[in-house]
Amino acid sequence: MDAAFDPWSPEFVADPYPAYAELRAAGRAHWYAPTRQWLIPHYEDVSALLRDRRLGRTYTHRFTHEEFGREAPDAAHEPFHTLNDHGLLDLEAADHTRIRRLVSKAFTPRTVEQLAPTVRRLAADLVGDLVERGGGDLLADVAEPLPVAVIAEMLGIPEEDEERGMLRPWSAAICGMFELNPSEETARRAVQASIEFSDYLRELIARRRKTPGDDLISGLIGVEELTEQEMISTCVLLLNAGHEATVNTTVNGWWTLLKEGARPDPGKLSTAVEELLRYDTPLQMFERWVLDDIEIGGQVIPRGSEVALLFGSANRDPARFGPTADALDLTREDNPHITFGAGIHYCLGAPLARVELSAIFAELLHRAPSLRLAEDPVWKPGYVIRGFEKLLVEL
Repeated sequence: MDAAFDPWSPEFVADPYPAYAELRAAGRAHWYAPTRQWLIPHYEDVSALLRDRRLGRTYTHRFTHEEFGREAPDAAHEPFHTLNDHGLLDLEAADHTRIRRLVSKAFTPRTVEQLAPTVRRLAADLVGDLVERGGGDLLADVAEPLPVAVIAEMLGIPEEDEERGMLRPWSAAICGMFELNPSEETARRAVQASIEFSDYLRELIARRRKTPGDDLISGLIGVEELTEQEMISTCVLLLNAGHEATVNTTVNGWWTLLKEGARPDPGKLSTAVEELLRYDTPLQMFERWVLDDIEIGGQVIPRGSEVALLFGSANRDPARFGPTADALDLTREDNPHITFGAGIHYCLGAPLARVELSAIFAELLHRAPSLRLAEDPVWKPGYVIRGFEKLLVEL
């Protein structure tokens, strides 16, 4: 039954939802040999396993690689793993709790609300430029620049630093390692980006130690509980995770709206944004390690296994979203999607992403009501973080 699941097929990437329906109909857990993972397609199981402490994003807090039956990572990839393994997303237990408590202060409702005027101003400027030109690439001209600029502002990355223009390329290279069975060339680019990004942040931290500012890096410097590597990894994670949802939900969402001939009610924009996050989630899969044996639908999944939680499938599960699960309903009120995850690894930046998405959609609806596709878009080859190469639009 897993034959329908083909994450390297352009046809599957373009529309994975029929395959998800087949997986859900066939059972609750499916062994997928090409990636040596158990595919979990049902909402109830995905939601429960995100909260289950018998699973983890890492296993090295409890086991050595040998004890867990896994090979140690390639030594040539060490810069990427050092950067990734000290980030909030891949930490467990006490380290995760400690760092999340420190960083979460930057994402309180109050701090996010204070950022809202800046977000709206940036969205107005970017959309205004797009309208003035009569169209362009919605991804490169609007969707990408806004969240990257917001995160850069939060971190305190100066506009005059030439490295600011490298934030998105560095992030894209590093995120390539989260795809299934990444190639050696993908790994090489990720390692190089990890080195360059880490070196830049180390130099910026040194500057902030001498001349603190009103930014997150300056704030983290004063925290004795945080090592410099944890600071660097946290900053990189905030960039990577802090803009992917906004970028791909903006682009995938507008492609959906244009294709369906639909437009949200501006008075119910937050409801529409939640539906777009559910309907075509940018993060299709979230992987976790099995630290202690679990059972799903009568299938024992032993310690040392990896489960692939299929967010895209869970968000279209009729068992949770009813007979209209595969339909776009911009007025859907009962919408507990898991696009931002759940449990201890629930996306820290979800409130900020919602503010950014609402700002972009509001500006486009107001200033570009006649927006239409200029040409059919092409999906990027990646499946885990799923989005378009570009989205050319015109007025």
